[in-house]
Amino acid sequence: ETCLVFFPLTDFPWYEKIKTALQSKFKLQKFRSLQLETVNAAMAGKDIFLVMPTGGGKSLCYQLPAVCSDGFTLVICPLISLMEDQLMVLEQLGISATLLNASSSKEHVKWVHTEMLDRNSQLKLIYVTPEKIAKSKMFMSKLEKAYQAGCLARIAVDEVHCCSQWGHDFRPDYKSLGILKRQFPNAPLIGLTATATNHVLKDAQKILHVQKCITFTASFNRPNLYYEVRHKPSNNEDFIEDIVKIINGRYKGLSGIVYCFSQKDSEQVTVSLQKLGIKAGTYHANMDAKYKTKVHKGWAANQIQVVVATVAFGMGIDKPDVRFVIHHSMSKSMENYYQESGRAGRDDQKADCILYYGFGDIFRISSMVVMENVGQEKLYDMVSYCQNMNKCRRVLIAHHFDEVWDSANCNRMCDNCCRENSCEKMDITGYCRDLIKILEQAENMSEKLTPLKLIDAWSGKGVSKLRVAEVTPPKHPREELERIIAHLLLQQYLREDFSFTAFATISYLKIGPKASLLKNEAHVITIQGITNKKSAYKDKPSQSSNSKGSRENAQTISKTVQDSAVKNSQEHKRPNCGSNLKAKKLKLQAGGDDQPVVLD
Repeated sequence: ETCLVFFPLTDFPWYEKIKTALQSKFKLQKFRSLQLETVNAAMAGKDIFLVMPTGGGKSLCYQLPAVCSDGFTLVICPLISLMEDQLMVLEQLGISATLLNASSSKEHVKWVHTEMLDRNSQLKLIYVTPEKIAKSKMFMSKLEKAYQAGCLARIAVDEVHCCSQWGHDFRPDYKSLGILKRQFPNAPLIGLTATATNHVLKDAQKILHVQKCITFTASFNRPNLYYEVRHKPSNNEDFIEDIVKIINGRYKGLSGIVYCFSQKDSEQVTVSLQKLGIKAGTYHANMDAKYKTKVHKGWAANQIQVVVATVAFGMGIDKPDVRFVIHHSMSKSMENYYQESGRAGRDDQKADCILYYGFGDIFRISSMVVMENVGQEKLYDMVSYCQNMNKCRRVLIAHHFDEVWDSANCNRMCDNCCRENSCEKMDITGYCRDLIKILEQAENMSEKLTPLKLIDAWSGKGVSKLRVAEVTPPKHPREELERIIAHLLLQQYLREDFSFTAFATISYLKIGPKASLLKNEAHVITIQGITNKKSAYKDKPSQSSNSKGSRENAQTISKTVQDSAVKNSQEHKRPNCGSNLKAKKLKLQAGGDDQPVVLD
């Protein structure tokens, strides 16, 4: 049950102390939305869950109380890069903080353990990974003594969605964090995330034993970010040249990130960008720790323009002047995409989030996430976002996170809201029937069809025995056929099946559960994002009277729309995200009115 309690937000006894620390220590003039409410609740010793968009200022909500309280705050983070990033910032601000991990020296560990038990210590924040809580009996013993001595001021669990197996980034060691509230019941706990649905939040609260905590939820909308989805060129040289053209055009000398699907991709893209004159560095989990730190610090100091990374360069990266985040491949979930794209524009200035969507990436990622609890479901949500050429991107993101958003407030800050061509629903029932005929024949021959083989058979190419005589090859560009198949997969007329070998997981396409609906001759399947333009291409009538001429109607499947989309995305009158920022001194400053505290 949620209720509003109207605290006199500036009348708490600690207000002057936190206001002074905000300005003198953190160099900020005012709080952003929900920051003051959260800090007040933390100073009052409440258990808290905070859901705030990437770049909204979550870290301040436990760092400021840490500075203004006796003792130290224990911070649990999933990634070393996240901890290093925050430590760099805190060091620059003159705030005493440290981290403990597997590479910490014995001398450093001993010093930290001593400081944990010193009531007069200036050490305010200790960062650890969840593995430290789960597997280090020595550390838990020291934590127990610190708690008994009154030195453990509070516990902060960053990226708290990692607790839930229903979340996009479940980490088993996070489940062990439930011991913290059992062992230290009087130590306030704050859980923070940018990406959690209501279901994930409740699951995480249960795991951490804080079901009665105060919950603050900010809007997921980032008004300064421009969202765009582009078709991924099949030719790698063309693809890299497209990325370089964007970087040298819109973002000459400005900071950005390129996210890749795999470690190999990140290394290859880095080399390709460097050859074309871009100052780029690679970052992924299997790289040497010292090299990763060097890349991270070089990027933070603007010595490296672009970090080409996997998700290992992840949660909490807090460089304010990132002007672009480019996805070389789509993310494995909407949660991942929201968080990764959210690294852009943390200074509240305009920034771009560009995602390259390729048909083959669906199945590369699907093969990777098939064993995850809800991996495919989340991937298909991501594919649906990429396929959509009609709805405002902000509406799609908000809907995923159980929020309602009015597209009228987008202010042309996404490609779909900038699109001038209308997108109409068109009948593709005949195409679906043809694809099912091909799959039925393959099944009768004990053949398995990969997505590429299915397109080849449909197009009248590839192995002749896989083709069906009565199926006329459609005369559309291959990317349009890929789009139709992806749509039918999302709508469950097709489904994926997997074969596991010693070296790989292979995805095949099969007839899906909804295909039986086509037994009804009146059943119609439509796809959005197609211009209703007559074509010279004629085909035999469909079996269904309602889908008659579906091939004819669908002849120009999104061709005009896609051409226009690319043109619009490159030429529409959008706010400039780069040129007028280059000479500006960027200021990391909060903003927004104070709001009443939300108690849950």
